[in-house]
This record gives sequence, structure tokens and C-alpha cells, in this order.
Amino acid sequence: MIYIKPEILARVNTWLTPTFDNETQENIKHQIATNPKDLEESFYKDLEFGTGGMRGIMGVGTNRINKYTLGKNTQGISNYMHQSFPRTNLKVVIGYDCRHNSKSLAQTVANVFSANNIQVYLFEDLRATPEISFALRHLNCHCGIVLTASHNPPEYNGYKVYWQDGGQLVPPQDEEIIAEINKIDYSEIKFEANNQLIELIGKEIDDAFIDGAIKNGSFNTSQQAKDDLKIVFTSLHGTSGTSIPETLKRAGYNEVFLVKEQEEPNGDFPTVKSPNPEEPEALEMAVKLANEKNADIVIGTDPDGDRLGIAVRNQENELELLNGNQTMLLMTNFLLEQWQLQGKIKGKEFIGSTIVSTPMMRVLGKHFNVEYKEGLTGFKWIAKMIKDFPELDFIGGGEESFGYMVGDFVRDKDATTATLLACEIAAQAKAKGSSFYNELIELYVKHGFYKEKLISLTKKGIEGAEAINKMMSDARENPLNEINGSKVVLVEDYELSIAKNLKDGGTTTIDIPKSNVLIYYTEDGTKIALRPSGTEPKIKFYISVNGSLPKAEDFKTVEQQLESKIDAILKDMNLK
Repeated sequence: MIYIKPEILARVNTWLTPTFDNETQENIKHQIATNPKDLEESFYKDLEFGTGGMRGIMGVGTNRINKYTLGKNTQGISNYMHQSFPRTNLKVVIGYDCRHNSKSLAQTVANVFSANNIQVYLFEDLRATPEISFALRHLNCHCGIVLTASHNPPEYNGYKVYWQDGGQLVPPQDEEIIAEINKIDYSEIKFEANNQLIELIGKEIDDAFIDGAIKNGSFNTSQQAKDDLKIVFTSLHGTSGTSIPETLKRAGYNEVFLVKEQEEPNGDFPTVKSPNPEEPEALEMAVKLANEKNADIVIGTDPDGDRLGIAVRNQENELELLNGNQTMLLMTNFLLEQWQLQGKIKGKEFIGSTIVSTPMMRVLGKHFNVEYKEGLTGFKWIAKMIKDFPELDFIGGGEESFGYMVGDFVRDKDATTATLLACEIAAQAKAKGSSFYNELIELYVKHGFYKEKLISLTKKGIEGAEAINKMMSDARENPLNEINGSKVVLVEDYELSIAKNLKDGGTTTIDIPKSNVLIYYTEDGTKIALRPSGTEPKIKFYISVNGSLPKAEDFKTVEQQLESKIDAILKDMNLK
């Protein structure tokens, strides 16, 4: 006999009423008979908003991505928009990526908005996520929606929400909207479209977006330098093929080689284990092509075109994938140098990053006499900085997870503009006899060698969520006093909003929103952050160590010393 918990069964029975279509009901009945475990996973909770919006496995149930969960979101947002902007002609822009069902789910979302008397601008086909952030402000919309699950596996999809400023939802709008969504009964969703309020958009917005990318991402690089740079690009079956090749072409880069096998958008991502540019394996085909073409730089983007991975030639002339902290540092330093050359640094500028990213970003800000601002994980917090400090000019910023934002014309990480910026750095470096990699080493010589490593532990399902919660609670209840022989001097608990100095016992209040993050700082400058992922069933450990690099020739020796130190820390924390 099949046993299903009463509380789960109560939720399931709601979905077996006439509010839900026959296909949904039949699917549920089949699961009851054949796979009650999956049924429990599908209904044990409501799918929640995380750092990158709402992501989940596609299927039936309250904990899955489907027309009803997204319809409920959209109905709640529609109600909230009417409350927030009364007597206003409301407008929303909708985009979607290459994932299975993205196009049909985008149409469902468009239908619900239009049924609520909201003008909808719907992209005619898939587009990179940052273009939707751009289009929102370009079209003077009140809200933007992207159907995407970024680099999650093929069975996932997601729902990302942007607000009027072009940034993703942040407090207080996020809690208010979630409260409005939670009030909605599935029977209240208006699925019947008002087609007169749905307008397809495309090339005109593409052109404006690419113009913006070139304006913000190019810096007086000579045509000769551009012609001398060989670039290999792959979209990893994603959306950025709609913008990056054309952006590079219009910016004057002619030596661009595309990985043909990965050029066609495909939600199965058939040539890679994971379409995540953080993984060296994802760029294997691009690196192979780059070696055939003797290319200087390889760039690959994730499925929704907002993050990028960069491989460049190291001191042995081998292509090496840089991590997100390294590319962020080099991009930020280059932008700061350019602003300084143009006389634009006047004491009212800032750069931004996140609490789990490299501490070296703060060092760069101080060196250029530019304010450094730090927020929680996710670019919505950098976008919020721009909104909260209109008197300051935002130069650029990023986070360790391979995302970067150049200026404020897009209020999210933007692989299109960042790709162009990376090529500008590489071209100018090569023209003066240096390289992208050597410029990074020179940064370490000047400011200190900071080395980071990310460890992710995957914990799936109900048991996984419980295990992650236990790991975080154990870390709080039994805090580390020493890590790899170095005393912990400061502990920041972002859930309690308290920073405790272990030297004198004093505490200070952390003045950013609460989040389930714990950070240790040790006497020798080591920083270790613990954080459950907001978009995947993972707990992440971010480790940063640093040392001095007297000269470029010592790079390999010091790098190995820092790597050994990280290995020792991992062993000490039972992570290896």
C-alpha cells in the first residue's frame, strides 16, 4: 500500500480539482500510483525566490516550475503593480532563454499580464538576460521577467523578476510581492490573454543594446590591436549568440572564431556535462579550437548570457581558465585606469562587489581613491547600490561567480559588454608586448597576491536541505577558534547581523540585509565564508588567502605556496 503524508496529500488533492487541467491531474494520478517519493518532493513546499529569482525542476506541483506556479507569481505581481502604480498605464517586458518550455512559459506569463490590463513587450525569440534588464529601462517599463535557470541542469527552468530601475527585486519589494503571491488562490489566476496588449519586440531593442555595450565596453583600442587579437567564442548552446558575435563585429574585432558545434541554442546542452563557464570542462571544445587557431583568448557564456568564463594564455603559453575573482579584478583595474586617464575620477565614484568575493577589490578601490561598496551575493545588491546612491557614478563591479557589470546601462551581470571589455584588455595588453595573464600578475605584484577557491557540496531534496541547515547551525553553535593554525579574530554572522571581534569580545552591527552567511577572518589574513546557495541544492565554502609577490618571476612559487595553504585549510575543515 502506498503511504503519502496527510499534509502532502492535502496539497496534492487541491491540484486534482477542476482549477487544474486534465493533463496536470492525470500526471499527478500517475505519480501517486508509481512514484510517491517524487510526488512528495513536488508538493512538500512552495517553490521559493532565491538570489537569482525562482528556479526549480519543471513538472507538476507547488515545488516545481509549471504554468500554475508561474501563473500564480505573475498574478501576484500584476496585483502588486496595480497597487504600486495606480492610474498608470502599466508596462512589462518579457524575455526567455533556450531551455525547454521557456517560450511557452513566457507566453503564459505574457497572457496573464495582459489579462490584468498590463501592456506586454514580449521578445520574439530567445535573448540574453542582460538585454531584458536593458530593455526594461529603454522602454520605460515597470517590471521585467526572464524565463531562465541560468547554468542549472536541463530539467530546470526559472523566473527572474526585475523592477523599475532595471535591477532584480530587493527589499522591501521582494517581501511585499511574495506576500501578494501567497494570497493568490490558483483559481484566481487570469490565464485568458488580451492579445491587443501583447507586442512582439526584437531587432530595434537588439541594436540599442549592442550600441550600449560598445559605448560602455570599448576604450580607444587601435584597429591594429583589434586585428592582432584572435578570439574564440562559444555560447554553450545558449542565448548570447544573439548579441556577442555582432557586438564584437561592430566594435571592430574581425578575428573571431565560433565553436560551431555549440552555436545552436539547445536546452539539452548536448556537448557539455554542464553549461557552466566556471567549469573547465565546459570550455574544452573552445580551447581545442583556440589551439588550432593559435587564439589569444577564449570566452564562453552560460545559457542565459549573463556570466562568462575566460581562458587566456599563461606564462607557458597554455590556455588557462581564470576564476571569477581574477577576471573581476583585471576588469575593474582596467576601468579604473581608463577613468583616471580621462580625468573622470573626482571623488564621487564607486565600484561594487559581494561579501564572498575577493578582498582585493577593496584594495583596488583604495588605490584609486574610489569608494568600494560591498553587498550580499547577487547582482541585485549591486543594482541596489546604484539606486540608493544616485549622487555617485558606478564604474563597474562583479562577484566571484563569473559575472561582471560595466557601468549602469544594464543593472545586472552582463556577459555581452564584459566580453567586449575583456577583448579590449587583451588587445591593448598584446599591443604593448604584454598579455591578459601578465597584466593580472602585475596587479598581484603591485597590490598583493590574493588567491581564492570555491568548494561546493551538493545536497539534493528534502534530506539535502535538512543537511545544509544542520551544517550552518552547527557552524553557528560551535564556531571555529582556529583554522590551519591561525587564530580566528573576527566572525561575521549575516543572519544575526552581528560581527564579533574575538580579540576583545566586542560586537558591531552589520548594516546590510540579513542572509544565511557566516564568515571567518583569521590573524594571517585568511577569509572563509559559508553560504547555502540561493539557486541550487548546495552549500558553498569560499576561501581566500593572500601573500606578497615581490616580482613577476616569483609568481609560480608564491602561487604554489598559496595553493598549499588552501589545501591545508580544506583538510583542517574536513572538506578534502
